[in-house]
Amino acid sequence: MLVPVKWLNEYVDVSDIDIKELEECMILTGSNIETTEQVAEGIKRIVVGRIEKIERHPDADKLFVMQVNVGDEVVQIVTGATNCKEGKYVPVALNGSWIANGVKIKRGKLRGIESNGMLCSLEELGFGSKAIPKNFADGIWIFDKEYELGREIKEVIEIDDKVIEFEITPNRPDCLSMIGMAREFAGTFSRKMKFPDITVKHEEGDVKEYCSVEIKDPDLCPRYAARVVKDVKIEESPLWMQLRLMKAGMRPISNIVDITNYVMLEFGHPIHAFDLEKVCNGKILVRRAEDGEEIKTLDGVDRKLDGEMLVIADEEKALAIAGTMGGENSEISDKTKNVLIEVANFDKSSVRRTSKELGLRSEASSRFEKGVSTYATEMVLNRVCELIEELGAGTVIGGTVDEYPVKYQDNVIDIRVKRVNEFIGIDISADEMASLLNGIEIETEVKDEIIICKIPECRMDIEKEIDLVEEVARFYGYDKIPTTIPKGMNWGAKTNGQTIEDMTRDILLGTGLNEITTYSFVSPNSLESINLSEDSILRQQVILLNPLGEEYSAMRTSLIPNTLEVISRNLNRNIEDVKTFEIGNIFLPRQVPVRELPVETKRIAIGIADKKCDFFTLKGIVEELLNRLGIEDYYFEAEGNHKTYHPGRCGNIIINNHILGVLGEIHPKVMDNYGIKESVYLADIDFNALMQLTRIDRLFKAIPKYPAVTRDIAIIVKEDITSRDAEIIIRKNGGNILESVKLFDVYQGKQIDEGHKSLAYALVFRHLEKTLTDEEIGKIYDKSFKKTFIQRSKEYHYHCSNWWFFNFQLNLGWFYPIFFVL
Repeated sequence: MLVPVKWLNEYVDVSDIDIKELEECMILTGSNIETTEQVAEGIKRIVVGRIEKIERHPDADKLFVMQVNVGDEVVQIVTGATNCKEGKYVPVALNGSWIANGVKIKRGKLRGIESNGMLCSLEELGFGSKAIPKNFADGIWIFDKEYELGREIKEVIEIDDKVIEFEITPNRPDCLSMIGMAREFAGTFSRKMKFPDITVKHEEGDVKEYCSVEIKDPDLCPRYAARVVKDVKIEESPLWMQLRLMKAGMRPISNIVDITNYVMLEFGHPIHAFDLEKVCNGKILVRRAEDGEEIKTLDGVDRKLDGEMLVIADEEKALAIAGTMGGENSEISDKTKNVLIEVANFDKSSVRRTSKELGLRSEASSRFEKGVSTYATEMVLNRVCELIEELGAGTVIGGTVDEYPVKYQDNVIDIRVKRVNEFIGIDISADEMASLLNGIEIETEVKDEIIICKIPECRMDIEKEIDLVEEVARFYGYDKIPTTIPKGMNWGAKTNGQTIEDMTRDILLGTGLNEITTYSFVSPNSLESINLSEDSILRQQVILLNPLGEEYSAMRTSLIPNTLEVISRNLNRNIEDVKTFEIGNIFLPRQVPVRELPVETKRIAIGIADKKCDFFTLKGIVEELLNRLGIEDYYFEAEGNHKTYHPGRCGNIIINNHILGVLGEIHPKVMDNYGIKESVYLADIDFNALMQLTRIDRLFKAIPKYPAVTRDIAIIVKEDITSRDAEIIIRKNGGNILESVKLFDVYQGKQIDEGHKSLAYALVFRHLEKTLTDEEIGKIYDKSFKKTFIQRSKEYHYHCSNWWFFNFQLNLGWFYPIFFVL
């Protein structure tokens, strides 16, 4: 809502308050301000001039040489404007003046003819192109009457003004008006409201001789009022009205249209005017449309209606779509003589549905769908007629047709003074509260510690006691309310899942990753981009019925496409080290087509694109996460069938024989789909399963009293044997004193047969009750490792055709040649 301050001062005088204080105080009472702009900001030495003589430029067909009287002299100005006429008053930018956007005007020559300034358009004076009247859109601004020559236009015309733009929430449609905002200013600054003194001085005849109204569907139209104006003269509205409309963001059109728009901005109530000669027998019917009924609206579009849409009609045809837009068949034209002025109220849900179904938005529909009260219906009608009479635009017919089948019921709410003080945390008297509420036109009566409040009809947002508590709080001043802890409330705490999620986020951030958040809406083709298998359950997606666009038409079933898009976008912007993670939901339908809400499963996606990182960097991050969450007994297993990943560089994270997630290098074809040229490593982990396995509690374990004994062991195995296979055998036979097993070297080359490799492990032994001796460690090799390995090799010799050689080399120099099958 754009509020010109000079216009606002007609309803509540705030002219003595600095604009900054206005802004700050209004924000503190709940009116959010978007911007404040100065109209005609920076313009200097632009004066009133009169065109005395116009001649064509001798050397340019499209230029004119004008002699312009600016009071103390006549200056010569060359212009290309075609709407200028001799005797007209215009704004003149003299030599050395400044126009909008900081442009300085200097004396010069155009095609050899001297020009001592320029004639100004509205745009050059700082008005936006959308609000400029069409007849001035490509030409000079022509004043409506004579003004004192040579005076600065800021001094003689209401052009120098400040316009405050307020963000109006949907529950406050009353603030979509100058009077509504004036009410807020009055309450904020404890000023009195000044309503327009509305008087129609001269009326002729009886309106009942011209028109009648019948409401057939009062459930959609609780009130419909109309007045008639005859002998209408369609012409331009006066300059003061045009300026106010332009500053409020509306384009002036003609006097009748401008008056209805002006009063709509003033009271917040949409108004419509019909050419009465086009209304059959002057009979207005407010009814539901017939299924398939058509009407051509003012925007020139033929629209087909259904039986749930409300129309304004006569006995033959629909004249307008109620609350949305009028029809071409009843619009006002230059030939219009008699006008029917409509001020009505329509059901907001009906208007919203009609507007959405037809794809038709208008200034009227945007107001009606938020709710327009019936309180000012008659006042609005009379204000329109008063302005028509004041501007000499027609003769007002006496009387009003006012059909009001659904009367407004007074809204009376009691508030408890003690309750208000306790809730807000203040201590003020009932009289002080009543005074605050009176400031916004809420009538009050104090009885003991109860305040009986009669709510004005325009305040449709006030329904309960708590709503009045808010009114007291915001006009008392949020900045004056002391900071206190609410009493009698149970403080909540994070759930176990939320705590684990926070821990996970902190751990991943600590490894150097950056958290990302991506849309849950994705393109259905995103799964093709990651080369997902045709039979994958993830291909069953929830498709949206009303998407923002094709690229956001499905609910995601994987975080991988979103992560790859983020990595690709960053690499394309020359960010060389991209390390990301996301904790987000995927949506899996229970059945297709979807008949119920999908299953939401939370997952973690970790993506790395950094030349200094590799698969083991990603694996290390995953291990750090699992270890810090207290998850044990997990291991990694090679995976060669996941088409999103490189077949030889991919692995599953296994725990309790279940796949917790997958990690690896992205397949080259998938990277091509995203335009990525360097290696990308990505992990996709089931976060719901992770939460079930996490151990937040930590058990105290004393530092061992006795020293550890370390031994190194090297094993020669076939190439396809994994380290985990060997480690399982070592741990199984190491007994209770084997504390840890760590692979520290893998060797292939000289002294190792082709097709084989050497795995070297560091073993740590420790006894909790004594210091271990070399003999005790040796017994493990003699009686446990050696016996087990030889037995396994014999079984292998009898049952298999291939065998391989194990070589155990201890740091004491012992050497055990044995045959062993894993």
